[in-house]
Amino acid sequence: MLELKNLNKTFNAGTVNEKKAIDGLELSLEPGDFVTVIGGNGAGKSTMLNLIAGVYPVDDGLIRLNGFNLTNLPEHKRARYLGRVFQDPMMGTAATMGIEENLALAYRRGKGRFLGSGITNAERDMYREKLATLGLGLEDRMTSKVGLLSGGQRQALTLLMATLKKPDLLLLDEHTAALDPKTADKVLQLTEEIVSRDQLTTLMVTHNMKNAIQYGNRLIMMDAGRVVVDIKGEEKKNLSVRDLLEKFNIENDRMLLSE
Repeated sequence: MLELKNLNKTFNAGTVNEKKAIDGLELSLEPGDFVTVIGGNGAGKSTMLNLIAGVYPVDDGLIRLNGFNLTNLPEHKRARYLGRVFQDPMMGTAATMGIEENLALAYRRGKGRFLGSGITNAERDMYREKLATLGLGLEDRMTSKVGLLSGGQRQALTLLMATLKKPDLLLLDEHTAALDPKTADKVLQLTEEIVSRDQLTTLMVTHNMKNAIQYGNRLIMMDAGRVVVDIKGEEKKNLSVRDLLEKFNIENDRMLLSE
């Protein structure tokens, strides 16, 4: 489903601030893989997601999604293939527009994103049904401005928007890091339900090792712009945080990973 081959990315090349963010990165995902990604600050986790999404161009290497070469495709043209949820709940939604209007824009991903023809009753019924699955009562507030929602409600809505039209790949960039623990747990549960129900191929960056172990069928660790650990199947199921720390000699203060 996803192939990253010998990806390289250096920021501020040739200056005193030169930073090799991605260094010969190799990664392949099978259809339906739910991969959690851990690593210290500066390991290249978010840069990897930004390269896949087209936010930054690669210096060299190959990005192939579902057999299609994305390497040189502009960011806006990749949107039809990707769903993404960011760390900041304020991103991914239009605060001054209503809930149903935000969903309508997401539903038109890959097409002209305009609402000139309005939202049909059938569409509205579908949005109401989808919102009800979140268990947050948003189906009764469809005309409410998104800016009035709490951070957790906005992040749950963003997750729904990112998956409303099944993406080839779902990118989750520490999407619960800005939420309180109870709300973060709720959003993670919703994430697992949606990914499992729709069999979405997913990359989820997290700083929380418990979450990295608990969710998904595969765990990778990045360091210095490369994948240095790749665990899947029964080995991942049987992992504990202590095992991970000891097995790979992770220094908590350097890796900055939450237990």
